[in-house]
Amino acid sequence: MSDPASPASAQMPPAYTPTAVDRQESLRLVTIIAYALFLALFVSVFFTSVAGVILAYVKRGDARGTIYESHLDNLISVFWVSLVVSIVALPLVFIGIGFVIYLILVIWYLYRTIKGLIQVLDGKAFA
Repeated sequence: MSDPASPASAQMPPAYTPTAVDRQESLRLVTIIAYALFLALFVSVFFTSVAGVILAYVKRGDARGTIYESHLDNLISVFWVSLVVSIVALPLVFIGIGFVIYLILVIWYLYRTIKGLIQVLDGKAFA
C-alpha cells in the first residue's frame, strides 16, 4: 500500500469541479449556437431550426434560474409558432393571402431570433 504523503500522490492534480462561471459560459455558448441554428433556417430549409429546438429542449433544465432560460424559452416558442403558422399559411398560398402571412412570419422570426442573439451576446435575458 502506498503512503498518502508520498511524492506520487502529491503530484496528482485535484479533480476538476465545474464552477458556476463555467456553467454560465457553457449555457451562453449553447444559446448562441441555438440562435445560429435558427438563423441558418433560411439556407437549410427548416432542418437547422429543428436541431436548434432540440438543443433548446435538452439544455432547458440546466438553464433554470439563469438568463439563458428566457432565451431557450424564446427559441422554443419561436419554433412552435413558426411551425403552426407555416402549416396554416400553406394552403392559403393558393388564394394569395398565404404569401402575406409568410412575409409577416419571416419578419417576426428574424426579429425574435436576431433580438435574442444580440441580447445573449450582451449578457442579458431575453425581454
